[in-house]
Amino acid sequence: MEFILLAVTGMVAAIVGSLIGLGGGIVIVPVLIFLGNELNILDGVTPQIAVGTSSLVLVFIGLSSVVSYNKSKQVDWKNGKYFLFGILPGAMIGSYTSSLFTVDSLKLYFGLFIILISFILLIRDKIKPLKIFQNEKYIKPHTDGTGKVHYYGFPPYIGVTGSLLAGFTAGLFGVGGGALMTPMMIILFLMPPSIAVGTSMFLVLFGSISSATGHLLQGNIHFLYAVILIPAAYFGAKLGVKLNRSLDSNTVVFILRMVLLLLGIYMIIDSL
Repeated sequence: MEFILLAVTGMVAAIVGSLIGLGGGIVIVPVLIFLGNELNILDGVTPQIAVGTSSLVLVFIGLSSVVSYNKSKQVDWKNGKYFLFGILPGAMIGSYTSSLFTVDSLKLYFGLFIILISFILLIRDKIKPLKIFQNEKYIKPHTDGTGKVHYYGFPPYIGVTGSLLAGFTAGLFGVGGGALMTPMMIILFLMPPSIAVGTSMFLVLFGSISSATGHLLQGNIHFLYAVILIPAAYFGAKLGVKLNRSLDSNTVVFILRMVLLLLGIYMIIDSL
């Protein structure tokens, strides 16, 4: 029974994560905590195990998504490379900081975090892109899969600073960093949403590699659970990419926003 629940969790997390560039950890971590500490279905799930195992699974979600998004040229490799200078060390630092979590403190801070993400999703389409960072010397063209050329850019130090913060949350909460990077790229760096989602999954891949490495060194990965989650997540990510191209993203984001809001409130109340 528990293995079926894990497989379903991996599939759903990957579909949601790859669909809008969040990664999927916002689903995996609370589900592992719930199954392990509330229902006692899973053994040995500490906050660190939940975060570390999620980080490893996100490596494969990111890999699957990047391969698929790259085929339609939705990954901006030129600008994405600057983000790596922030997300890699940030995720490693976050992975070690997560050792401070207790079950209740993880529920509290993770609940606050996903409510923040819900709020970001609420205002993402209502905030007009800011042109403060659009300096001609940083703007570069990117041609998508349809042949359309997009022009945008950002000062490298701003990209590194933002990705450092996103990387820290990746290692701290096991979420990959896409939850913060996607709206940041759309609002601050003027990336088209379709390219921001693909590039975000590229960052989820590398942020999760760094985070998973840190957690592996601390013994925070439950490999049996990961082995069950990974195959379902890998194929779920491919499905999420396909849905990204066919579904009304506004409807998906609205549903996800409400689920995250309710889940965040529940986790905060449960931590008290």
